[in-house]
Amino acid sequence: MQPSDPNSSPSPLDFWADDDVVSARNRLLQRIGEDTDLPALGSAISRVVQMASSNDEAVRELAYFVLSDVALTQKILRIANTVVYRSYSGAPVTTISKAIFMLGFDTVKTCALAMLLVDSMSGNRALSVRAELSQALSASIFGREMARRSHFKDAEEVAVAALFKNMGRLLVAAHDHVLYSEIAALIESGSHTPTQASMQVLGCSFDLLGESVLQEWQIPDTIVSALAPLPQGVLRAPKTRGEWMQQVVAFSTAAANLIPKMRDNENGQEAACKALLARFGTALNLDRESLAVMFSLVAREARVLTDQACLTEACPADDALEQTDEADPDGGDDTSLAEMAEAGLPSELLMSIIEDSNALRADARHPSGKPLNARAQLMTGIQDVSEMMASGRCKVNDLIMLVLETIYRGMGFRFATICIRDVKTGQYRARISLGENNRARQDGFVFAAANARDVFHLAMENDADLMIADAGSAKIRDLIPAWHRRLLPDARSFIVLPLVVQRKPFGFFYADRALPAPEGVPADEAALIKTLKGQVLAALNSR
Repeated sequence: MQPSDPNSSPSPLDFWADDDVVSARNRLLQRIGEDTDLPALGSAISRVVQMASSNDEAVRELAYFVLSDVALTQKILRIANTVVYRSYSGAPVTTISKAIFMLGFDTVKTCALAMLLVDSMSGNRALSVRAELSQALSASIFGREMARRSHFKDAEEVAVAALFKNMGRLLVAAHDHVLYSEIAALIESGSHTPTQASMQVLGCSFDLLGESVLQEWQIPDTIVSALAPLPQGVLRAPKTRGEWMQQVVAFSTAAANLIPKMRDNENGQEAACKALLARFGTALNLDRESLAVMFSLVAREARVLTDQACLTEACPADDALEQTDEADPDGGDDTSLAEMAEAGLPSELLMSIIEDSNALRADARHPSGKPLNARAQLMTGIQDVSEMMASGRCKVNDLIMLVLETIYRGMGFRFATICIRDVKTGQYRARISLGENNRARQDGFVFAAANARDVFHLAMENDADLMIADAGSAKIRDLIPAWHRRLLPDARSFIVLPLVVQRKPFGFFYADRALPAPEGVPADEAALIKTLKGQVLAALNSR
């Protein structure tokens, strides 16, 4: 954003104001315009906002987005593992796919948006910035709770709108704390409303400033319209979805502003409830009891989010989730290596079975990048898949995504995909992928299904799980096809897990690393990988 050109057409921020106000406003707009992080933030926020839960691709797209940012992934997983959100089984959540399934698409989407705001704005550790971010998080939770009570279609969008309601205040707090303090002083004196105070100091309202930024970010009109101010006094029941969203955003913002005051005053909740009910009770069908319950729930969840977002003095460390070790599962590789060798598979391609080494810390890894606690992560993934299948509401694509993410994260791969056979074109083609440059690599991961002597066709023909520990070895090099060498020239170790459904090749999981993996795969890990693959096959066979 830049100051207005006097020769250009009037903008929403151009109106009469004295010289001091114009100077202050232009200084603020210049600072906002010089913030190089804002365009990237706007692009990311716009992308997430436009993900619709009714779209079958949405879960996959949201998981892609979160996993592409390591810091965001860790924050979402930490939130999913708090007492407030933990699943009934008590099992730790170690994948974003499970977090989306357990918490719900819209909850993870809103949390991701909130974390994007926090990460971009909280570099300035001023108390005012923290306060505005905390207020935005609380308002969003209020909006989500109101959406759950609504009969309107896609009501969850109101939680996103509530998150953005104080965008103007947040921008001023982050970019010009002096102006923010002047406005705050006028409001606290009781002589000015927030709109009057911001108009006097800035020459424009907080709402108008926030709206202009959201429009620049191409946020949908339905959300921007919901941020418009409401008339004073008691509100009537909304007649349209847009009117309902506008009322809920205003209610959520007002309620969120009261939470800090209620912490300091035990009698504050009753007074706050009376004021809110007088204005919003009839319109939004709220009573004293339901409002008190909502305040309690939102206050509890808001504490979790502000803690995880490092908006409080006591901020959790940014290390990975600690994961507990599980008892060794029964099993092992029941396939005879000699039988596979007779089928034409070099022994170097077969899943290498070695003695188990004790996995220590969750963040400890082999030189290849494979976690030392891979077994525990794979076991957790199996439990997550079992829980998803038992729910009766999982889709095959969502289950495949969860298994792919479990293999990708649990085994420390840098790129992972599932490749499906296309009968019409006679090709294998990557359909879902994770990791470095996943989109570009997915587009190039395609080859003819016609028989050939390479690692992929040998795996499919023999239904054999393959682990290439060092793709540079002489015996392996000749079995790697030319298209793979062109697409992934630096892949030094990779895995191929064929999916054969009713004796017909369906596709395979593939994942690789940029370093060799001499540590191999212990017998228990091999059994767990087979179990994960078996869960996918069971889902495919049941379609």
